[in-house]
Amino acid sequence: MALTSYGVNAPESVKLWSKVLAREALKATWIGKFIGDGANSLIQQKNDFKKSAGDRLTMTLRMQLTGDGVLGDGTLEGNEERLTTYTDNLLIDQLRHAVRSAGKMTEQRIPWSIREEAKDGLVDWWSGRMDTAFFNQLCGYTVQTDLRYTGNNAILAPTTVIRPNARANDQSLVAGDEFSLQLIDAAVAAAKLATPVMRPVRVDGEDKYVLFLHTNQVTQLRTNTSTGQWLDIQKAALAGGVGAKSPIYTGALGEYNGVVLHESTRITPGVNSSTGASVATARRAVLAGAQAVSLGFGGGQSYGGWDWNEELFDYGNQLGVEAGAIFGLKATRYNSADFSKIGIHTFTS
Repeated sequence: MALTSYGVNAPESVKLWSKVLAREALKATWIGKFIGDGANSLIQQKNDFKKSAGDRLTMTLRMQLTGDGVLGDGTLEGNEERLTTYTDNLLIDQLRHAVRSAGKMTEQRIPWSIREEAKDGLVDWWSGRMDTAFFNQLCGYTVQTDLRYTGNNAILAPTTVIRPNARANDQSLVAGDEFSLQLIDAAVAAAKLATPVMRPVRVDGEDKYVLFLHTNQVTQLRTNTSTGQWLDIQKAALAGGVGAKSPIYTGALGEYNGVVLHESTRITPGVNSSTGASVATARRAVLAGAQAVSLGFGGGQSYGGWDWNEELFDYGNQLGVEAGAIFGLKATRYNSADFSKIGIHTFTS
């Protein structure tokens, strides 16, 4: 009987495991539901690196024209309007991690496959790393300077922030400055009045913003006994409602004032504006719209396929498994100002 089989290092096997790794990492990644190629995505995946070499993508924002125009036979020549554009740069670099077996005798002693567990471990590692980079960027957590945890792009302090009771900075937040629905109302109003206007994500023909809150901020909403508050969120609990099948609703707490609420423990602490140190008694919730974060992959990769390499060491006794990606992730910013995101920083005990 002729049997078809593929060994550990067969090219077909490596390619398959590369796809499996990326697919399972995407499922495990908390942010996966917000990633898309279009301008309507909260995290927009840029495909420009696939078209040409380079480690930097320059993204351009064109502002709306504001001129009055010319009526009738008025002279237009000499009254043209200059285009106003701003740019932002997305950098990519390579990040890798690996697992290595101690040897065949070690593998003989255990009832599970080191290769399989290495793949699962790397899936968990990559999903956690991508989520961490996303929230460090989105929250503007400048305390973190290690590019391995920031999507290979430097983090910049947020420029558009709302704090309760007009607090000037994170370190001044105290008891009484907890999260409330009024802060969401204020952020939505600021988003609509921003220049340029903060564009929502389009969901089934309706415009929605997305709000990311820390678990402690959610608890503050749940336990707020004032009129409305958590009850108003539950009135739009999304069960079978408009847009409930959209990925941005997956795992959502509910909806309020056109904002879909999501909870995450990765929302960062505050940052002391004077010392740059972490402020443990503050959390940085973020209201986000379309294109708030940019994501790009190089080396012919994408969110559907990363590097997967296997090597044998010590005369074939030890198996090494490596997973890597050339990528960049950053919060979008034009004209030195946040684009499509507003921070809501509050006190947490």
